[in-house]
Amino acid sequence: MRVEISKQEKYKHISGYTIGLLVFVIVIPVIIYSISKIKHSFFSTSILNSTTPRILITALLLLTGLVFTIWSNINLFRIGKGGPTDVFNIEISPRSKKLVITGPYKYTRNPMVFGINSIYFAIALIVNSLGSLIFCLSFLLIIIIYLKRTEEKRLFDDFGDDYLDYKKRTSMIIPFKNVWKLPFKRN
Repeated sequence: MRVEISKQEKYKHISGYTIGLLVFVIVIPVIIYSISKIKHSFFSTSILNSTTPRILITALLLLTGLVFTIWSNINLFRIGKGGPTDVFNIEISPRSKKLVITGPYKYTRNPMVFGINSIYFAIALIVNSLGSLIFCLSFLLIIIIYLKRTEEKRLFDDFGDDYLDYKKRTSMIIPFKNVWKLPFKRN
């Protein structure tokens, strides 16, 4: 299936992906790595001293993160006819024209956030730095606040009740919401 886009949208996609790659693939990983090099007992405290489990967990996080990040970008472009870069309601890449609820979006409303943060946690584990891990957790918390305050409102404005229905049945970030539910009813 070929996606037809105007020249202006093409330039917006290119700028959105360029900015996204610069920030999320270069700048933030460099920050995570740099934090691990700070010569202070807190920042240099190891997360996991055993090498084999650390490498296995890192590989799992990295692979999962790459799959979700790439898969979600492809689906957003092909199905949603838009891009991922929208910052504080400033459209950098074209906004989605269609609500995407299939592919990775079937499992989480924010598969790119899940994917890229899985990669960041993998980096924190590979550099084995508690300071880097705390940075990753803090960054994820900031992203969640941003999503709640900005992106979810925009998606509701763009897609209305379809988005609300999707939001009710799909986890915000962690895939497979039903896995995390307890097997008993709460009163």
